[in-house]
Amino acid sequence: MREKNLIADASLAEEVADILRDRIINGEYVMGAKLIENKVAKELRVSRTPVRDAFRQLAKEQLVEYVPNKGCFAKGFSRKDMSDIYAVRKAVEQLAATWAVENADDNKIKALGEHLELMGFYTQQNLYDKLLQANEDFHNMIYHMTGSRFLVQILRSYQDYVHVARKNTLKKEEDLSEIYKEHEGIFNAIKSRDIDAAVKRVGDHLDASNRRSEERWIEKTLDR
Repeated sequence: MREKNLIADASLAEEVADILRDRIINGEYVMGAKLIENKVAKELRVSRTPVRDAFRQLAKEQLVEYVPNKGCFAKGFSRKDMSDIYAVRKAVEQLAATWAVENADDNKIKALGEHLELMGFYTQQNLYDKLLQANEDFHNMIYHMTGSRFLVQILRSYQDYVHVARKNTLKKEEDLSEIYKEHEGIFNAIKSRDIDAAVKRVGDHLDASNRRSEERWIEKTLDR
């Protein structure tokens, strides 16, 4: 789980929601687990109010369910949820690739290539945590290359779910080279200003990521 700091200039409710969301998506709170307001507040050293507000936010996201007179329960994160994330990502990120090719200037494409070199180094050194962050940054750079603040906002809305999905695909050393080559293909297509190739490369990458995630999900299920 990513570490979250409850910093003073951020909304406590949002920070608490981030922590609980990570736990639900990562399976730390299994489906049906009861989230006790007092217990969460004591653990995170906050008052009950931001915890209560966080529960409301997660209920809107359908990650928890509030049952009157019984409490708040985790709805869990299913295999179908993971599959749905990749379906949404594929549709939106293929659009992002199209707009990136159309709108990105040469300097931004150069910066993306330099970042890809960094990803190559992390891949060779098997630096999983750094590669996970570099992977996210690579995709975020493409989002911003589109020049569309609305598209960036849409992508940010499910960033936590994408983070977990990526985390599940970077567990096997033998997969890292394949993942790097997929990103290299995306970059080369954008650099060549080839929209059709960029769309295909992004689609192939997300299909492969979905497959790897499915494999990790099955392995995790068998280990329980």
